[in-house]
Amino acid sequence: MPAAQQPPRAEQCHCFLARRTARQITRFYDAHLHPVGLKITQFLTLAILNERPLAAITDLADRLDVDATAMGKMIATLERAGVVEVHRAKTDGRSRVVSMTVKGRARFEAAVPLWRGAQAAIEQANAVETKERLRLGLSIPAISPAA
Repeated sequence: MPAAQQPPRAEQCHCFLARRTARQITRFYDAHLHPVGLKITQFLTLAILNERPLAAITDLADRLDVDATAMGKMIATLERAGVVEVHRAKTDGRSRVVSMTVKGRARFEAAVPLWRGAQAAIEQANAVETKERLRLGLSIPAISPAA
């Protein structure tokens, strides 16, 4: 049977490979951040709050490219852990904004060297000279599903 007519295998699918790689990388970063009790998604949330001390939950969701409901659950987890506070927005009482607490800042600062270690290991595993190519290679052009 010609290759074009053979049924596709999961390992041939770019999406499958990207999703598998993403899960592996996530587990790798989570393991590095484990000593401070953060997952990579939580660390990245705190990193955004470090850049922007007050952010709307919807803005955080957009920035991390996650569903607003998932972002809300993550914020609730971080709030229970005492690392963020949720407030009503001053301009719109229906909107909620998030800020990092003193405890959150301390946890974030403790996590930064662990994150840097994970970054360095990923870069080393992918050859230092290709670090920028790695980042560029992770991009995908904007396409519509009908294209």
